[in-house]
Amino acid sequence: MSSTEAVVPVALDRASPIPLYFQLAEQLTAAISDGQAQPGDPFENEVAMSERLGLSRPTVRRAIHHLVDQGLLVRRRGLGTFVASRRVHRRASKGSLYEDLAIQGRDPSTSVLRHEVEINPRAAASLDLDKDTELLAVVRLRLADGEPLAIMRNWLPPRHSGITREQLEQRGLYALLRDQGVGSVVAHQSIAARLPTVEERELLDISSRLPVIAVTRTAFDPSGAPVEHAEHVYRSDGYTFDLVLEES
Repeated sequence: MSSTEAVVPVALDRASPIPLYFQLAEQLTAAISDGQAQPGDPFENEVAMSERLGLSRPTVRRAIHHLVDQGLLVRRRGLGTFVASRRVHRRASKGSLYEDLAIQGRDPSTSVLRHEVEINPRAAASLDLDKDTELLAVVRLRLADGEPLAIMRNWLPPRHSGITREQLEQRGLYALLRDQGVGSVVAHQSIAARLPTVEERELLDISSRLPVIAVTRTAFDPSGAPVEHAEHVYRSDGYTFDLVLEES
């Protein structure tokens, strides 16, 4: 962690109808997003910022509170305010985390921990297959910018068993499935929070007190053919699901 406070250059338009707190919040957000302020950096306190910018403390406090609400800053009692760890914001979808990270400008990488054919009655039942069906079982550790983010366990039906370890190290699973003719899919996904297992703590490099986000998904193509069954575990301090709800 840097010992130097992140001081962000700010240009305010006092003649604008846009509230000053919102102008400030937008520019602070942009500075964090652009990397001017790095995760873990101590952030300029509201007293110093209000004096530097000629703003009232309530105005600065409101802007900082907005960033705290957005998960960009964290307040630590007795220590001050810090730039939060860089989180992955992902809409609940059927796509690939690998692709989501790349789109967000992150550097995704994958370590394939397991790649073998097995009989797994539970996964087969989820895919509406006979319990003795041989499935391709894959376990991957997904990293973002070199930091462990997720443990991804997938079971694929026989028609996709030709996907290789080397392919999975270079590309996302759904990109590989598209190469095999999989287009749109229908998926059921459940999300829960729980404490990590010993293995998960070691792989994700987290403490026993930090919860993980556990996601279970089963996907089929529009014809009803099984595509994959997945059980993924994400670090809760680096991952956010964004849900978009629509009324009909």
